[in-house]
Amino acid sequence: MLTLKLIVFAGLVSIVAAGRWAQICDGNPLNSIRGCDKYGCGYYGAPRNGGKHLAVDVKCQDGSGVYAPFSGLIVRRIKPFGNNNAIDDGILLREVKSGSCIKMAFIRPLRNRGWIRKGSRIGVMLPMQSVYPDIISHVRIQNCDYSNPTGNL
Repeated sequence: MLTLKLIVFAGLVSIVAAGRWAQICDGNPLNSIRGCDKYGCGYYGAPRNGGKHLAVDVKCQDGSGVYAPFSGLIVRRIKPFGNNNAIDDGILLREVKSGSCIKMAFIRPLRNRGWIRKGSRIGVMLPMQSVYPDIISHVRIQNCDYSNPTGNL
């Protein structure tokens, strides 16, 4: 029980320390979350493949600019699916002050590592419609500790 309390406390500290995030995608100034479509829903905790969606899907049109939600460091490139399809790309970002990190998936990063400023352009939304026709295109945001990132949006 003590372990659970510490995990919850650590998650809350990381949310408060990181603060409200910048706009993530061109055309979505409020960082609106993807609704439901034939592939599922974009909110944290939505049913997903027999489990729960432990990320948030922020609406983003294919080809749109993607921006750093906070100042920090691009740690490395990620491959969310590991299958090399048209949207199998993204980055892991770390907010240095709080130590929190996120994975941003389905974007083509402009670079693979280095310092970034909150609101700076860091990539381009990949062609999600070519893989999932009629889905609400989105950038997937996942906290590295799997806590809910919705409060930062």
